[in-house]
Amino acid sequence: MWKAVYISPMNEEKAAKCLAELGSPTRLAVFRLLVKAGPEGLVVGDIQRRLKIPASTLSHHIARLAWAGLVEQRRDGRKLVCSTRGGVMDALVVFLTAECCTGFADECTETPAA
Repeated sequence: MWKAVYISPMNEEKAAKCLAELGSPTRLAVFRLLVKAGPEGLVVGDIQRRLKIPASTLSHHIARLAWAGLVEQRRDGRKLVCSTRGGVMDALVVFLTAECCTGFADECTETPAA
């Protein structure tokens, strides 16, 4: 079943949050597995079995990915299904490459990097 999803525009803060959470090898493995699964996602138990991650550890990593807006969870009866949030990774890549090869106008940034 198709559902409309609003993806807020990517900005530096959201991009940093996404990249920070994907910086964990375990979270990156979970995210890549969910990308491979497609929009249907995977039941948490299947993720656990495929990646051989303890339940409590997996729960923590999924919560961090959800906090960053990269994945979502939904109930299907007694099952908890995880999937990637459509469009978020695309928005991140577009944000990161938006100014590719545009050059510089010899201007300095007004605000320093955090």
